Amino acid sequence: IQNGGQTCSAGSRILIETPVYERIASALAERFSALVAGPHQADLDLGPMINEKQRDRVAGFIAAAEEAGVPVLARGRISPEAPDSGYYAAPALFGSVDPQAAIAQEEVFGPVLSLFAFDGEQEAVRLANSTEFGLVAGIWTADGARQHRVAKRVRAGQVFVNGYGAGGGIELPFGGFKKSGHGREKGFEALYDMSATKTVVFNHG
Repeated sequence: IQNGGQTCSAGSRILIETPVYERIASALAERFSALVAGPHQADLDLGPMINEKQRDRVAGFIAAAEEAGVPVLARGRISPEAPDSGYYAAPALFGSVDPQAAIAQEEVFGPVLSLFAFDGEQEAVRLANSTEFGLVAGIWTADGARQHRVAKRVRAGQVFVNGYGAGGGIELPFGGFKKSGHGREKGFEALYDMSATKTVVFNHG
C-alpha cells in the first residue's frame, strides 16, 4: 500500500498455507477495510495514483476481477475530503485468486492485494514462480532448512526471510529476474554497469 502500490517492489501477492488461510485473510481484510485514500494534507493511508490513466488502469483490473467472480474480501475507501478531480483508488483485497488471473499475472501498480492458498512447499514455490516477473519475495517460516531451501528456489532478485523489504542497504544488490529486468543496482555488481571491459587476445604462434 506504500505509495498506493506504485513502487516496483510493492508486495502484490500473498501465498498463505491452507491451515492458516482463513485467519490471515480475515486479519488482512480488517486492515484493508480501514484504509483510506485521500489528500496528503489529511495524513491518510495513501494518496492518489500518478495520473488519470493509471487510476483508470487500476480500476480496470479491479472491475475485471469482480466480473470474473474473484472474491472481494475487503475494500478501503476514498476520503470524502478528496477532490473529485483527484486520481484516487480505493484499496482492494481479493481472496482465492486464480493464479492465471490478470491481477495475479500482471503488474497492477496500485493498491490491490491478491491472496492465494497453497498446500505444501512444492505448490508454494510453483505459485511464487508462476509469473513473468521476479523482483522481490518474502518467506515466512520458522524452519531454518526450509528458509534456505525455498529462498534458493524462488526466482526473485531479492528474497527476504521472515520479513519484507525493498532494496535494503547500498551493499545489497537490487534487480530482478525474468521481466523484472537485467543487471543490478547497488553492491559490487552495480560497478559492472560503470565499467568498460576490454578483451585482448595474443597469438604467439
